[in-house]
Amino acid sequence: MLYAVIDVETTGLSPRAEKITEIAIYTHNGERIIEEFSTLINPEKKIPFHITRLTGINNQMVKDAPKFYEIAKKIIEITEGKILVGHNVSFDYNFIKSEFKSLGYDFNSKTLCTVKLARKLIPGKKSYGLGNLCKELNIQILDRHRASGDALATTKVLELLLSVDQAAADKSLKGFNSNLSKSIVQQLPEKAGVYYFYNSKQTLIYVGKSKNIKSRVLSHLSNNLTRKAVEMRDVIADVDYKITGSELVALLLESHEIKTHNPLFNSAQRRTLYNYGLYKFKDDHGYIQLNILKLIDGTVPITSYTTMNEAKQHLYDLVEEYQLCQKLCGLNESDRACFHYQIHRCKGACVQEETPIDYNLRVNNAIKNYQFKNNSILIIDRGRNDNEKSVIKIEKGNYLGFGFFPVNGDKITVEDLNNYIKKYNDNKDVQQIIKSYLRRNNVEAIINLDS
Repeated sequence: MLYAVIDVETTGLSPRAEKITEIAIYTHNGERIIEEFSTLINPEKKIPFHITRLTGINNQMVKDAPKFYEIAKKIIEITEGKILVGHNVSFDYNFIKSEFKSLGYDFNSKTLCTVKLARKLIPGKKSYGLGNLCKELNIQILDRHRASGDALATTKVLELLLSVDQAAADKSLKGFNSNLSKSIVQQLPEKAGVYYFYNSKQTLIYVGKSKNIKSRVLSHLSNNLTRKAVEMRDVIADVDYKITGSELVALLLESHEIKTHNPLFNSAQRRTLYNYGLYKFKDDHGYIQLNILKLIDGTVPITSYTTMNEAKQHLYDLVEEYQLCQKLCGLNESDRACFHYQIHRCKGACVQEETPIDYNLRVNNAIKNYQFKNNSILIIDRGRNDNEKSVIKIEKGNYLGFGFFPVNGDKITVEDLNNYIKKYNDNKDVQQIIKSYLRRNNVEAIINLDS
């Protein structure tokens, strides 16, 4: 069984009226922590003084923290297919459901309450509140009333409870599809790559990618959340994998394999990842305008996004970093100068005070990392082990493929790298995968072949 041990700090006690200010999640496989995530959250409302006194979280601390919608996808990814665990878990669960509901998403998960489980497995304690229970069990809480500290303490409580009930501890691999050998699962690597599910007839039924292959496969095998998930889980008889090391290479390989093999459950489950795109055009005065639009068939945007909120936040960031004009970026609908011009943060492109040449130079600098039109680059990232790196090639705007090259101290030239690249088909999807990944993540190096 896979668990997602969670704790949230909030602006108050009511999920309907209050908001989350901090969240921490520890993924646990029944034996140890395998992944963790923690962040402050901007609640977009004032934090009451009595809450600050309790948690130590104040308005200044969350001012520049991400808003909930910016981390919502990460929360879904790290909790998917896992049992949500909390000390009085209904409190945390109801707040998370409420936050997702405000985004139009119905978040559902099986839950396990360590308060209830502790009362059952270790009865007779004076108190089952987290602080008092940990004191009785000699579990140290390093940062009480902070999400990470409380979630980590809850994880230690969970580990103790599983050790008390050996049958519960054994459930870390029970309840999975009986057609799949436990030894196969136990030997899966905890590295980035692509995994392949087969049925009893050795027919490929699903292809997926993950930063941690073993963790993701385990999440599939414990997923009871949807009919399709259960249907696939019950026919999995074998699993294979390819380690890539680089998450970007895993995304590209996954896309290729799905298009090549068209597995049954990929076509049944996979939804469109990207719904909006960033487009550019010149206005009548020669200024480059940026616009967020729903993806247009037959076109390749500068970069693409899953949600409109994600798209607007990225464009706001570009405006701030490169001093672009809000009006020319579609973020201010004023008939006159944009708001930033009035506070001297826009150089006046909206009223033709700044020349198109100067303004367009900054726009092109802002978007150059997201467009490959006529550009030739090499992307260097992690390899499958410590003795190699991965390389992805874009030539004159076209994706050529990827490969792996050795890192053994010998000098490797650009010409040498070409010999390691295996050719893969270019298409709109892989272009968007690369652009979107580079927008959100760092790679080890990007080599410009045009300079």
